Amino acid sequence: MENKKVGIIGVGNVGSTLAYSLASKGICSSIVLKDIRENIVEAMALDISQAANAEKSHTMVKAAKSGEDLKDCEVIVITAGIPRKPGMSRDDLLLTNAKIMQAVLEDIKKYAPNSKIIIVSNPLDAMVYAALKILKFPREHVIGMAGILDSARMSHFICEKLGYGAGQIESSVMGGHGDAMVPLVNYSTVAGVSLPELLSKEDIEDIVTKTKNGGLQIVKLLETGSAYYAPAHATSLMVEAILYNNKKIYPCSVMLDGEYDCKNVVSGVPVMLGSNGIEKIIELKLNEEQKELFANSVASVQELIDTLDEKFFI
Repeated sequence: MENKKVGIIGVGNVGSTLAYSLASKGICSSIVLKDIRENIVEAMALDISQAANAEKSHTMVKAAKSGEDLKDCEVIVITAGIPRKPGMSRDDLLLTNAKIMQAVLEDIKKYAPNSKIIIVSNPLDAMVYAALKILKFPREHVIGMAGILDSARMSHFICEKLGYGAGQIESSVMGGHGDAMVPLVNYSTVAGVSLPELLSKEDIEDIVTKTKNGGLQIVKLLETGSAYYAPAHATSLMVEAILYNNKKIYPCSVMLDGEYDCKNVVSGVPVMLGSNGIEKIIELKLNEEQKELFANSVASVQELIDTLDEKFFI
């Protein structure tokens, strides 16, 4: 395997699950884990390395001693930040996680200026915006993980409603990673059959509502954290597409520069992922209702961005 090095900054539930997934599948040649809890990260690196060896994987996993260990990473995933807790909105997370983001990006700027960055920290779209402004990287190199997760949640609720179709459901969600996300019913299918042909309007509305609240539902059930298996797997798909130049199309959070009539704002749209990060932004034909919903979603992200511009550092 050629040198395919991945860095993971923030090794909580999502970061550690991602590392385990990448290592057990042998997707990359090496993984470096970085977190302020050095003893825990060292233990995780050992544990995941041993799991990889049980799997006969060639992936090497180690704990970072300093930011310099991020050197030569092709992809760096950032999950650092406090998780959303019951009763906490995305806005509550904003300034705290922006400060954490600013701190972790300094090492990337210094030691891994050519890496592709995948942001998982919340509030997702605002953190992508902050990262772009701090790093001053090309927009193709800073990508948010949200749309794959939201689409997977929609697929789950479709399958739950139908009682069949597992593995044959293709769902599509656009917009910001929050309450104003836009599930695209007409772009969602089961074995190629359009969703409106299979379910009533009321059932589809229920699926859309559950999709928007999919993350919050897990937060409420867990009480002390948020989802991590599905977010980690969604992130691993993005890492793999970039490392292997797969040119796969996934919904991701990106800086828009005229696409969908939006500029200097981050939102989730379909993109082609490859070795350059974002290889292409796909512009779907939206109906008038979807255009309005997408505009509302973008506006909700813009409010967070305005707060960052006003109260933080940008």
